[in-house]
Amino acid sequence: MPSDRLLVIVEDDEKFASTLRRSFERRGYEALAVPNLDALNALLETRKPGFAVVDLRLAAGASGLTCVQALHTADPATLIVVLTGFASIATAVEAIKLGACHYLVKPSNTDDIEAAFTRGGDGDVDAPLTERATSIKTLEWERIHETLMETGFNISETARRLGLHRRTLARKLEKRQVK
Repeated sequence: MPSDRLLVIVEDDEKFASTLRRSFERRGYEALAVPNLDALNALLETRKPGFAVVDLRLAAGASGLTCVQALHTADPATLIVVLTGFASIATAVEAIKLGACHYLVKPSNTDDIEAAFTRGGDGDVDAPLTERATSIKTLEWERIHETLMETGFNISETARRLGLHRRTLARKLEKRQVK
């Protein structure tokens, strides 16, 4: 049986995990942080959390979706919120299919996450519809930064993967993001 206020945070960024853990502890949760699937599986052998916050992208290219699946398999009643800085429709759909109740884009704070837990898996017919499509410049900016993270912020390798000259990429990075 899940602990009423036990929350597990699956996050490889130690500082962010620690900040999130402390914030939830102030709200009365027993919060535990683990950095990867192996640590999560070890925790699930002895504890059954009622709540979970899972980062979509973990260290070494690991996917948080495997953690969502493990949590849901251990206890389908666990309320799981997926957090990501790299949102996509495909990963949002997969996260929900695998057992997450919500999918939030970073930066999200403790209020946002707790509200997602409160809503559970219920849909909201009054959810606001986006009236503006994402611009090409915003999509380009996001793709550049996603590739930068994949390459460990190696400008030359990022430029190669994006098919850009290194200097062109450097100029794009110097510009402000246009929305």
